[in-house]
Amino acid sequence: MTTIVTTDQKELFVPGSYWKLKKSINGYAAKNGRVLATQACATRCFEILKRSRKQSLVSQVYLETVNVRLLEDGYQCWFKVQDLLVEGIDLDAFKPQLLSNKEIRLRLKEVLASIEQASNRPNRYLWGGTLGPNFDCSGLVQWAFASHGIWLPRDAYQQENFCKPVPINHENFKDLIPGDLIFFGTDSRCTHVAIYKGNGHYWHSSGNENGRNGIGLDCLYHSDMSRLACHYRSMLRGAGRVDCCYDGSTLS
Repeated sequence: MTTIVTTDQKELFVPGSYWKLKKSINGYAAKNGRVLATQACATRCFEILKRSRKQSLVSQVYLETVNVRLLEDGYQCWFKVQDLLVEGIDLDAFKPQLLSNKEIRLRLKEVLASIEQASNRPNRYLWGGTLGPNFDCSGLVQWAFASHGIWLPRDAYQQENFCKPVPINHENFKDLIPGDLIFFGTDSRCTHVAIYKGNGHYWHSSGNENGRNGIGLDCLYHSDMSRLACHYRSMLRGAGRVDCCYDGSTLS
């Protein structure tokens, strides 16, 4: 039998316990609950890692937060206890929903259709956004795949490590198929991710510092001399193919 928990019963949030969200919630990068890191939709499951209680120097009010690991993608963040409405689940109740490579391939057209639909709604770039209508780059990719039962890791560099590498360079995109991920950044780290539409074009969410604020379609070919396309071509790192679902393994 499940137990519905509100903030009045927050003492039940002990490390090692497992819970399921009853409403969508923001996840933060640190225990002070200020910088958005991700968003988690209702029905997502998580494990409590530890609790923290921080006093505001201005209001003298204590903000209690819990450090959690989201089970569908392994991502760690902080939830504000005051935001939580959850139910308890058994320790072994969470089982990742895994799809075969063939099943994933069959869903890629729907994944791309979801991103195109999202691009047609008013939106802006939001650091930490994963639920829409506002997304960051990896949040958009994760949301599009998860909407069709394919769970990926949360951050761009984790998605790069998770995917099967696909050969790509500045002149040759013949090995890419629609639904592949394209990675951008420095020589040492991936900092941006997009999803390949086909014919040299890719969907992604980017900030207004490079000429657009939100989801858009850009081109890998040098014939596209727009500011945004040129910027990301200069940062091209590689590409990868989603051939499995996240299964709970430790992320690098």
